[in-house]
Amino acid sequence: MRILIADDEPAILMSLDFLMRKEGHQVYVARDGEEAIQLIEKELPEVIILDIMMPKIDGYGVCQQAKALSPTYQPKIVFISAKIADSDIERGYQAGADLYVPKPFSNRDLLKKVNELNLQSKN
Repeated sequence: MRILIADDEPAILMSLDFLMRKEGHQVYVARDGEEAIQLIEKELPEVIILDIMMPKIDGYGVCQQAKALSPTYQPKIVFISAKIADSDIERGYQAGADLYVPKPFSNRDLLKKVNELNLQSKN
């Protein structure tokens, strides 16, 4: 599965990149929203893991642009964020998220949820 991880925190990028590759996924990483959109348009990942607070374009904007790219391209979007107010979570789902995971999170739990999303999309 092709997965894009977009986060401006290097430690999160490195740990998720390592874990997803270890599971056999093809991983792309972006350090800001602009880079994320460029990779989405080029690679069409099945799953996009997005931080909300990123430079240039926030996660909400990236999510909306990814969902609007093509009617036939509908990636699964997972937000990972320290923004945990109900209004933030609601805004994430309104933007098109399939899952909203508050930081801090367990990498293993996130991997499990990503794998479950991928199975759902195949059914």
